[in-house]
Amino acid sequence: GWVLKALREAGNSMLSEFHGLDEDGLRRRPEERGLSLKEIAAHLRDAEDLALAQMSAIAEGGTGPLPAWDVDALPLESDYRECDLHAVLAEFRRLRRETTYLLWGLTGEEWERAAEHPYRGLVTLGELARELAEHDLEHLWQVRRLKEQLAEGAGTGEDD
Repeated sequence: GWVLKALREAGNSMLSEFHGLDEDGLRRRPEERGLSLKEIAAHLRDAEDLALAQMSAIAEGGTGPLPAWDVDALPLESDYRECDLHAVLAEFRRLRRETTYLLWGLTGEEWERAAEHPYRGLVTLGELARELAEHDLEHLWQVRRLKEQLAEGAGTGEDD
């Protein structure tokens, strides 16, 4: 349904947003002290990795506890502004392909399978997929806003 379409389209749109930018622009953080474009790309890869691990566990019949790690903390703990963007985007593309292959073959009943999330309680595979699609859209708009700011000369230096 719409979730697969949203994941495919938002994922492709996200990948295209990163092309043609120079290293300085990719590393620059916005004035409101958010993430740089490189950090957003790495965060998306991390979120995809976690979502795929969780959805795969449910699809394989697991009931929990689901794997969980703090994908929001990883950009702060790692120096993602120094990452190889092409490698990060290639890994995101590979993970997204695996995610869509997993979801494509599910029956309606399988979308409703649930497992225990260590922090959130019972969650269904469908809920995780919808949340991933919404997460994509949230960050797609964030990337577009940051690119507009960069085009206008806003943003901070490397150490902000």
